[in-house]
Amino acid sequence: MTSSTPRLQPCCKWLFAAALSGALLSCGKAPDKDSLVVYSARNEQLIKPLFDQYTAETGTKIAFVTDSAGPLLQRLQAEGKNTPADILLTVDAGNLWQAADSGLLQSVNSTTLEQAIPKYLRDPENRWFGLSVRARTLVYSTERVKPAELQGYAELAEPQWRGRLCLRTSKKVYNQSLVAMLMSQYGEAKTEQIVKGWVNNLATAPFSNDTKAMEAIMAGQCDVAIVNSYYFGRLEKDQPDLPLALFWADQAGAGVHVNVSGAGVTAASNKVSGATNLIEWLASAEAQKQFAGDNLEFPANPAVEPVATVRAWGKYKPNVINVADAGELQADAVKLMDRAGYK
Repeated sequence: MTSSTPRLQPCCKWLFAAALSGALLSCGKAPDKDSLVVYSARNEQLIKPLFDQYTAETGTKIAFVTDSAGPLLQRLQAEGKNTPADILLTVDAGNLWQAADSGLLQSVNSTTLEQAIPKYLRDPENRWFGLSVRARTLVYSTERVKPAELQGYAELAEPQWRGRLCLRTSKKVYNQSLVAMLMSQYGEAKTEQIVKGWVNNLATAPFSNDTKAMEAIMAGQCDVAIVNSYYFGRLEKDQPDLPLALFWADQAGAGVHVNVSGAGVTAASNKVSGATNLIEWLASAEAQKQFAGDNLEFPANPAVEPVATVRAWGKYKPNVINVADAGELQADAVKLMDRAGYK
C-alpha cells in the first residue's frame, strides 16, 4: 500500500476495497500504524499531490479509493466495522451530514481544527470539518444584464426574469443544499414560492451541469444562472474574455450560500490520532492554498488567501448558517422542489 495507488476503474473498485480490507485484517495482524486509507469523492488529481507531499513530510503512507459520494457511503455502511477506511473525504455538506447521521463518522477532539475551521463550516459535534469552500451564486451576461438589476436568489423568482433564467437540475446535490439553506432562512412556505418562481422564469429545461447553463447564457438562451463559483473559474480559465461575470448574491441580506468539501474520521478507524493529524494538516496554511486552489475554491481556513484567480473575483459576505443545517433539511428540500415542479 503506497501513496501512489493507481487510478481504479469503476468495475475494479469494489474488488480493490475487498482486497484492501482483507490485507489489513488478515491473520489478525494489526494495521500498519504508519499508513492511512482514505475514501475520497474528491478527484484523484486534486488529492494525490497533497497525499504524496504528506507522505514525504511524515512518512505516513496513504492509500485512497476514489468514487462518487453515494457509492462511498454505501460502501462504508456495507463494510461496517471491517472497513479499511480511516477517513472519508467528500463533497457537499449534505453528504457529510448523511455520513455523520448514519453513524459512519466519529467525533474527534482537535483544538487545531476548531481554531482553523470556522464553526459554520464544521459539524457541531466535530464529526467532520470543511476543507474548501465553494460559493453557489449568480452568473450573468455582461452584454444583457446590469449588476444593479441583480440582488439574490429570491429575486430571481420575480417577473422581470421571466424567460431569462437557466438552472442546473434539481437532482444535483448542490441545488438541494441551496434550497435547504433557503428553507432554513425563509421557512418552507416562502421557499416553495421562490422555487415555483424560478420554475416559471426558466428559459429552458434545467441543464445537467453548471457549465452548460453558462454556455446557454453565452448563446443568448438566457441571461442569468446559479452556479458554483469554481465552474465559472474553469470556464474563465479556458475563455478569458467570456461575456459573463459573477455576482455575489444577497450581500444586503444573509449572504452567499456556501458549501464545502470536507473530511471526517470513520467510526471504525483504529487510527484516530493519525487520521486526525492528516485532516489537521489539510486544514493548515501549508496545504490549504493548494487543496482549495487546485479546484479554484476558497480555503476553509480564513487565515489563508485564495489563489490569484479566485481572489480576483472579490470578497463576499457568506451566509453563516451552519452548513450542517443544509444537510439536515436536504430530504425536505428534495420534496419541496418536486412539489414546485423543479425537475
